Amino acid sequence: MALKHSRQRNIIKEFLSTRKDHPTADVVYMNVRKQNPNISLGTVYRNLTLLTELGEIRRLSLGDGVDHFDADTSLHYHFVCAECGCVIDLKMDSIDSIMDVAGIDFDGEIAGYVTYFYGTCGNCKQANKLKSKGE
Repeated sequence: MALKHSRQRNIIKEFLSTRKDHPTADVVYMNVRKQNPNISLGTVYRNLTLLTELGEIRRLSLGDGVDHFDADTSLHYHFVCAECGCVIDLKMDSIDSIMDVAGIDFDGEIAGYVTYFYGTCGNCKQANKLKSKGE
């Protein structure tokens, strides 16, 4: 069955493709309302779910209680700042060898993994330096 064209879905996907900050559904909603004031939060949630199921976007569950969304579906890793909560794409080589390490003492079959890196982003690190210097 072919999926019916949806203007709302296109607006949501287009908005996400312009962002590198991995917005939440609420941020998506507040921004797409600028183009389509009649869109509901429920419509945004349904379309984000559908786009995720279709593999057109990625849903990130980062441990902060809300889902974030990423239009970049290529294999890449994310860094989450423990101070400001920003989410940054990391440019690095694949760590797929981690599946071999994980499987050493495991008798099942590992199909994949999700890895997030946590710490302090450059902006927060710089701000902390300035605070410690008393500036």
